[in-house]
Amino acid sequence: MFVNYITLMLTNLIAGLVLLASYIYWGLDQERPSRWIPGFGVVGAIALVAGTHMTLTWPVIGSYNIAYGETSMLYGILFMGTAIALSQRWELLTLAIYGFFAGIYAVVVGIRIINLGLTLLPFVSGLGFILAGLGGICASPMLYYSESKRFRLVGAILLVLAALIFAWINVFAIWGHMANYGEWQPLPMR
Repeated sequence: MFVNYITLMLTNLIAGLVLLASYIYWGLDQERPSRWIPGFGVVGAIALVAGTHMTLTWPVIGSYNIAYGETSMLYGILFMGTAIALSQRWELLTLAIYGFFAGIYAVVVGIRIINLGLTLLPFVSGLGFILAGLGGICASPMLYYSESKRFRLVGAILLVLAALIFAWINVFAIWGHMANYGEWQPLPMR
């Protein structure tokens, strides 16, 4: 039996999506963006480390390494970049442009999860990736129209919906993993 940490990655993804939705709605027009730096940094670090490990080592079966590992890497580097940009008071436009392409990637992954019937809940999982990807695709317009609280609310709702979908999936994943790995033993103990 292989061991995976997709539940950790999902928990981190949920936290990051809620953080990003909060930043889009409340933080874009704040004078002190520094209060958002630790959250973006923590989420980015976990996503980048876990995603990089999964992408380079393929610890889970098949294309799940692509769906979760590679998207986590992209997500992680975007959040780390955001933390750095906010700490330096840099513009976020180049990160939003990168987010556009990462978003397209996530949408394609979501469509393919549905198409291949991957995961126990392929439509729900795919929809989560698609909504999160749409958040990345909309990042540049969100910055451009940052004065419009209504437009920002739509973006925040999109991200919260993705977070809720992933939270629902994660509850079942944690539940199943804890049961399925209840008898697992490290190699030296077998």
